[in-house]
Amino acid sequence: MTAARAHGGASTLTIAGLRAAVGGKEILHGVDLQLRSGEVHAVMGPNGAGKSTLSHVLMGHPGYEVLGGSVTLDGVELLGLATFERAQAGLFLAPQDPVEVPGVPISDVLRAALVAAGRDGEAMPDTLARKMSDEAGEIGLAPAFLVRALNVDASGGEKKRIETLQLAILAPRFAVLDELDSGLDVDALRAVARRVARATAPGASGEPGLGVLAITHYRRLLEELRPDIVHVLVKGKIVASGGPDLADELERTGYAGYTDPEVAVSAIGPDPFGGLFS
Repeated sequence: MTAARAHGGASTLTIAGLRAAVGGKEILHGVDLQLRSGEVHAVMGPNGAGKSTLSHVLMGHPGYEVLGGSVTLDGVELLGLATFERAQAGLFLAPQDPVEVPGVPISDVLRAALVAAGRDGEAMPDTLARKMSDEAGEIGLAPAFLVRALNVDASGGEKKRIETLQLAILAPRFAVLDELDSGLDVDALRAVARRVARATAPGASGEPGLGVLAITHYRRLLEELRPDIVHVLVKGKIVASGGPDLADELERTGYAGYTDPEVAVSAIGPDPFGGLFS
């Protein structure tokens, strides 16, 4: 959940040939993807395709075994780093099912994260309280949650708002959103997606915008969080990449046409990454 503020110029998150297994079974079979500051990439695919596995592996979940490939942030290899080190490097994960932390208020979690990132001034109680209050109001999060234990007695939708609040306060370089739209009604989805979209714009002081990797089943999130590129993940591999229209196609036709990787790749035309990973 912790993340460092982006400094300097634009950043790049590069996933190359990433293979990973869980419980001895290989799930990811060589994922290639490059995400830059300010870009929004959507990852869509059927159940069991490896979407959540990708998010967990990126953040260093100990239950997953990396079999090959690399994940670099501005040339720094993240694989092998502890989760907190990946967070301090600028990577943030909003998990599909955020955990409850009894006895620990969200303000304590955020304050510790800000101090660890060297942002002591923003961690001052009054400063943080004002920022949290402003951000909570923007996404429709009840003020009571700001003083309660993290995610305790929160609904699924409230937990997603709390994750968005953390994202807004911590200002990472890259955010992996694992089904952020799950459990949100239309109004909540709009508020949360618009806040994330606003973070992708460059900051007033010149810092680059947030890069977003949004994992989702449905096009409705993408109607607000407009993607630059949509990827189709099937059986642990990206079998197609294209523009926003690809999400519209998936909404109409499903994934039947993308179960054969050779057919899928030939259907989308030129490599959108210009042969970067070939």
